[in-house]
Amino acid sequence: MPAPRVTALAPGSPAAAAGLQVGDELLSLNGAQPRDVIEYHQLVDAAHLEVVVRRSGAELGRRVLVAKEAGEPLGVEVSTPIFDRVRTCDNHCAFCFIYQLPKGMRRSLYVKDDDYRLSFLYGNFTTLTRFTELDAERVITERLGPLFVSIHATDPSVRAAMLRNPRGATSLRWLRVLLDAGIEVHGQVVVCPGVNDGAVLEDTMIGVLDQYPELATVGVVPLGLSRFSREPDMRPHTTEEARAVLETVTAHQKVCLEVLGRRLVFASDEYYLMAGAPIPGPEAYEGYPQHENGVGMVRAFLEAFGGDPDQALGVRPGFFAWVDGAPPAGYRAPRATLADGPSRAAPVTVVTGTFGASVLGPLLADRPGVRVLGVENRFFGGTIGVAGLLTGADVAQALDAQPEDHRYLLPDACLSDGRFLDGRCLEDLPRSVEVVASDGWSLRRALAGSETA
Repeated sequence: MPAPRVTALAPGSPAAAAGLQVGDELLSLNGAQPRDVIEYHQLVDAAHLEVVVRRSGAELGRRVLVAKEAGEPLGVEVSTPIFDRVRTCDNHCAFCFIYQLPKGMRRSLYVKDDDYRLSFLYGNFTTLTRFTELDAERVITERLGPLFVSIHATDPSVRAAMLRNPRGATSLRWLRVLLDAGIEVHGQVVVCPGVNDGAVLEDTMIGVLDQYPELATVGVVPLGLSRFSREPDMRPHTTEEARAVLETVTAHQKVCLEVLGRRLVFASDEYYLMAGAPIPGPEAYEGYPQHENGVGMVRAFLEAFGGDPDQALGVRPGFFAWVDGAPPAGYRAPRATLADGPSRAAPVTVVTGTFGASVLGPLLADRPGVRVLGVENRFFGGTIGVAGLLTGADVAQALDAQPEDHRYLLPDACLSDGRFLDGRCLEDLPRSVEVVASDGWSLRRALAGSETA
């Protein structure tokens, strides 16, 4: 089993004091070999840690004794969250975005996972088709929640057909097991027009309330289609279909409020944008538990930009965040960095995707010296308009035609480990940019420093 490798050390930490170095492979911790970062953190919580490390490719490991208090941080960040092998997905969903990636990208981006550990660590959605009794025992024993489960349809035959996997008809039994054990689980329904919308979506909403009322939330989101999709049955929603989805979700929110005292199901922001419908108020999102799934992201942004820092939720940087490791501060830490550029008195251009531009354009329209640059996603094409899927090539092309004397603000959702999806870095852009956390409060603060804002 591959060993975790040290990628960063906190200055003055017990690990640094003991002589651990960046690049060291951690072969064992107190005699145990962790399978993943979850076990790793449990092991390094111990006092007086004995670590066997392999350094500079040496065949034999060396023993390092680390003096620390129980529960004191070791001060080490490791290279990957999974040390054994990522549980890959054996479904073949027509709407899967991994199948819509073009050839020639980094190999790590093509890993199609269905791993409950990545669900716990990053909020990735799992279908549970490869979930086992041992997995259930570990989740329940170690209380690994919240988890995030793709439901898509509660009708077994529809779900199996969507996953193109016969186990899709039965794997939701594990959802029942987890809920019975009191594990917090959030669900997702990816709606594909003509497949699981209309009467099927209505049946799924009824099924969720009837069979899985203990679910914390269920997000209803549209499929994302790139120009590389080869599935003839997959197509974008029409405006009328988006409105119909909103009507279904709204109707079932009312039922759930009456029965459960909470809304349970929520439509993603994209549906409101596609339907031309107003974004609900903050109370309609009940704390934004599916914020990173695009549910309530617009409302939280607007509230934070309006002056409420408690609504500054941000987003997990990069669509493939787990693939690219994590910064020294932790797996969900922001990756915002600032680049030198024009003075803060210069005109400001906020760079974002087309979806973000549709929100920010009206919001910033009355601010002198501030404009929004919506970057078209030429790389993926199709319906892809979120900032998190912008490539460096598309951002560079958009910036190339812009004036040099502007301040350019770029949301950190575009980057993972300092790179765009196509591997380009900030240094590859034709203009200097400031990377700003993807929340309204951070943008408000960045604009407040400009005399023209």
